Amino acid sequence: MMFSEHLLEEGEQIWDAQKRHPFVTELAAGTLEEAAFRHWVEQDYRYLLDYARLFSIAGAKARDEETMTHLLGVAHEVLDFELDLHREFAADYGINRAELERVEKAPTCVAYTSFLLRTAYEGSVAEIAAALFPCMQGYLDVAEHMAVLAEEEHRYTPFIETYTSDEFREATAWCRRFVDECGERYPGAHEPMREAFLTSAKLEYRFWEMAYTLEGWEL
Repeated sequence: MMFSEHLLEEGEQIWDAQKRHPFVTELAAGTLEEAAFRHWVEQDYRYLLDYARLFSIAGAKARDEETMTHLLGVAHEVLDFELDLHREFAADYGINRAELERVEKAPTCVAYTSFLLRTAYEGSVAEIAAALFPCMQGYLDVAEHMAVLAEEEHRYTPFIETYTSDEFREATAWCRRFVDECGERYPGAHEPMREAFLTSAKLEYRFWEMAYTLEGWEL
């Protein structure tokens, strides 16, 4: 069994919980409240800035040229393409770029990005690979589940299409190979990789919950 398969087996309950979350099921049906999707767009925009940093730091820590090139390329892709996509989503709700950049991170977003950056700075390349895997594989799996649930096109169809696109599938496949290569190359890192993976997976679930409940700071 490849190490990525082992991790996905470990996280099966978390994956199932994500697929059952009302943010996911209502988005698939096209009935999700606009406020919840807007909150997701705003928070994910802030998340992605740190996600790009995660790939940049991983690239700097990589030992071979090919991996370094790919990881730094992903960081550029996030900054150049995926953030543009979020700006387009935001524009549909009357939110401009300056407003997006002023958004305050909700507590869950702070927790998730802080965990990722701590892993990036303090952890090994193998731990970083495991920490970023739930976002890539999780979004593909959840979006595929949404595509099955969706009965017709609606305002959230572009979201589903983005995360089931050939480009995103290819990016996820590379990430999975990266996890497997790290698992094979660094057998002593399996437990830290497992812990990083499960923490990120749990925070992925909390991210849906954060968006759905419009989580913010009380003070």
